[in-house]
Amino acid sequence: MGCLSVCLVALLTVLPTTASARPASAAPLVSPASGRCLDVKGNVDAPGTTLDIWDCNGQVNQAFEWTSAGELRSMSGTRCVDAYDDRTAPGAPVVIRSCDGRATQVWRQNSDGSVTGVRSGFCLDVNGASTANGTAVILWTCNGRSNQNWSTPTAPPSPGGTGPCDIYATGGTPCVAAHSTVRALYGSYNGSLYQVRRSSDNATRDIGLLTPGGVADAAAQDSFCAGTSCVITVVRDQSGHGNDLWYQGSAQVPGSSQSSPAKASSESLTAGGSKAYSLYINPGNSYWRDGHLTGVPTGAAPEGAYMVTSGTHVNSGCCFDYGNSETTRKADAAGAMDAINFGTQCWFGGCAGSGPWVQADLEWGLYSGGSQSWNTRQRAFPDKFVTAMLKNNGTSRFALKGGNAQSGGLTALWDGALPGGYSPMKKQGAIVLGSGGDCCKPGGGANLSAGTFYEGAMVAGYPSDATDDAVQANITAAGYR
Repeated sequence: MGCLSVCLVALLTVLPTTASARPASAAPLVSPASGRCLDVKGNVDAPGTTLDIWDCNGQVNQAFEWTSAGELRSMSGTRCVDAYDDRTAPGAPVVIRSCDGRATQVWRQNSDGSVTGVRSGFCLDVNGASTANGTAVILWTCNGRSNQNWSTPTAPPSPGGTGPCDIYATGGTPCVAAHSTVRALYGSYNGSLYQVRRSSDNATRDIGLLTPGGVADAAAQDSFCAGTSCVITVVRDQSGHGNDLWYQGSAQVPGSSQSSPAKASSESLTAGGSKAYSLYINPGNSYWRDGHLTGVPTGAAPEGAYMVTSGTHVNSGCCFDYGNSETTRKADAAGAMDAINFGTQCWFGGCAGSGPWVQADLEWGLYSGGSQSWNTRQRAFPDKFVTAMLKNNGTSRFALKGGNAQSGGLTALWDGALPGGYSPMKKQGAIVLGSGGDCCKPGGGANLSAGTFYEGAMVAGYPSDATDDAVQANITAAGYR
């Protein structure tokens, strides 16, 4: 064998072949502790640029791809993640460099979601376990904590043929409770939406769907309630967790006495071109379920929720809420609730206009943002149909979003720190709809609100912004009129 042949063989044993180095499809790497993405700082592809975390935005500097050679490539596959300076002590920055096969560019993706540098043995780590935009990603001793975990979410499906809870499940944050008097929240759901009781003989009937995954069978309610009046006694849970919402005052909510069921025919509407009825709540109406043993997040576990409500039927009474509440039905502590609030009461400022506003009821306070007086992103939502969203990672961050449920996208009203005294959260895992958390035992209050509920869900985990957007697209496609 000649020298040329020997040299070529040696070269091929050092450099990976084109086939072995070909990257797989690029995807974001999301830190579940914050819901933010691994990010090449400033979207700059210059060698030596560091990595950080940032709001997931779909840009090229947040798309990473593994090669069979163990490289983690970004910037359209032109740069490799590199352990800076080959340091042997934790704390070294992580950068991008030209891909050249050096040992500091070889990584291992572990089953627990961590990413280890093969050369150093250290893990990609969000510095100080911070969840803030721009926090540096460094090398640190692998410890199994959430700030060293990275997940690759599956893109949410398109709105057609699915429901909001299908979208949440695909995004890795499944629904643990799903309620609506209007439509199915899963594309395959074919059960009951709610139950009505008529006054003439106290008989009850469950109202289902016209088709699987479709709209409520309002004609069944009209026929059953003809010549008399009906109330809605329970809103069924579509998630399979059994988290039905019964009116407070019913036998299914022991110890409650100061609430009554909402009238069943106060407001009709159309969705998808078919007639439906809303859950039209006036002061004295509210619904509840103890879900702490049936999937509803407790303590500091991350959680998200949304509801479709109305900006035309509101008041300043406490408190038109939907979400996580106390199992004791008492105002127990800061952080004992994690519920969406919608109305015209603004406790601490930071609310623009005359309302109504999307806020967070975290117990002992309604919050329009983390620091009320300077939250300039808050705005009122007087639209006929409104999407309201809340998500909370349980320890450091919560976000509020709102939008018109008939068209358009979501407005980010707050995405930042929890108020002082609310970390960690102390959620108890009950579900409340139409009142505050300290309702409705004898002597209790917080049942003075007016509001309209069309649909809503609670999910385990912190939904991505892409999932939020896909849910909003599904809602606007539902055809609320």
